[in-house]
Amino acid sequence: MLNRLARERLESSFPLCWVSGEVSNLTHATSGHVYFSLKDAAAQVRCVMFRNRAQLLGWRLENGQHIEARVLVTLYEARGDFQLNVEAARQAGVGNLYEQFLRRKDKLEREGLFATECKRPLPAFPQCIGIVTSLQAAALRDVLSTLTRRAAHIDVVLYPTPVQGEGAAAQIAAAIRSANERHECDVLIVCRGGGSLEDLWAFNDETLARTIRASAIPIITGIGHETDVSIADFAADQRAPTPTAAAELAAPERAALMADLVARRRGLHRQVWQDLDQRNQRLDGLAHRLQHPAQGLMHQREHLLNLQRRLDSGLRQTGTRGRNALASLTRRWLLARPGTSLFARQLESRAAKLHSGWQKILDDRAGDLACLAASLTHLNPDAVLARGYSIVTDQAGNILRDSRTVEPNDMITVSFHSGRADATITSVNHEAAPPKAHKGSTR
Repeated sequence: MLNRLARERLESSFPLCWVSGEVSNLTHATSGHVYFSLKDAAAQVRCVMFRNRAQLLGWRLENGQHIEARVLVTLYEARGDFQLNVEAARQAGVGNLYEQFLRRKDKLEREGLFATECKRPLPAFPQCIGIVTSLQAAALRDVLSTLTRRAAHIDVVLYPTPVQGEGAAAQIAAAIRSANERHECDVLIVCRGGGSLEDLWAFNDETLARTIRASAIPIITGIGHETDVSIADFAADQRAPTPTAAAELAAPERAALMADLVARRRGLHRQVWQDLDQRNQRLDGLAHRLQHPAQGLMHQREHLLNLQRRLDSGLRQTGTRGRNALASLTRRWLLARPGTSLFARQLESRAAKLHSGWQKILDDRAGDLACLAASLTHLNPDAVLARGYSIVTDQAGNILRDSRTVEPNDMITVSFHSGRADATITSVNHEAAPPKAHKGSTR
């Protein structure tokens, strides 16, 4: 997260800029990416040029070269390394032409002139191939010798034009337009040999790029050596690394086509015979299955009789199994049928036992209830009062149990079995011996 934030801050803070220095620690990776360092007398910085940018460079980076690079300042998140992503590079001193090339390329690319979806497919079997180049160009000889070797049967039309110098771009564009107007060719090859950036400058012309894109005939470019890249290459329908490679792309090799044709003919012949064998085999099978209608009816009659015999046998077997099953169930029912008279006698005996047992339980419970009632009667306070006792309470309703809890002149209440009386204490005797009780006396 931290490295990503640092990378985003670096890329937003530093716009694309030019940096110059000496190339060192150069590595051309198998992936096509180029890794190196740019250094001067005071410092150095790691750089990377990715494959899609390195392919457009047009020359090979080497250690010790002094270059000017258009770079994006960034951070490689995986290792946290500060580095420069190189978008383009030029050798120190070449400068102006290369800057002009980059500006023109960016402009046309933004317009969609190089879009892949606009590219036209090359014809698989061209009848006529047009060549736009100089009569004195070594590239012309390479292209013609390649076409003669690969496809001598294809017609070739030459549209001669200068490919270098002032006005060359306009004349190349005029030759392409002429080829479109004459409708002679199925595909055009625009080619020339290698050279410096100045020698190939005619193929970086904007008008020529637009003419290539507007052509109704598919165009293959084979300009310079493999490392040379021009704007015409981007605008063309197909770019070849060399003029010879352009001829190979335009014309399919006759020997390979003949070999493919022979292989296809053999395959077709083999497939036809296989189809015939399969159809004959199928015909034999159908003939074997074909029979007279009477024979078919006889087979159907025999099949019907067989089904009838099987039905009769099945019905007999089913009836026998049903009767056997019914007899077995009858025997089992007779064995399992209950004896009702025995059960009735057992039920009457158990009912009598139940009734006598229940009556005994009731009698026992009645005796227990009488005992409990007598006990409750003896404990009833009304019964005690009925025997001549009384209850003495003070004015608050508290029961008085001790003579020490009252004083003379205290008001008390005496409750009898029937009614009550209010009294006043005249004297208090604290002796423990109770007086002799008399029936009906107040205690």
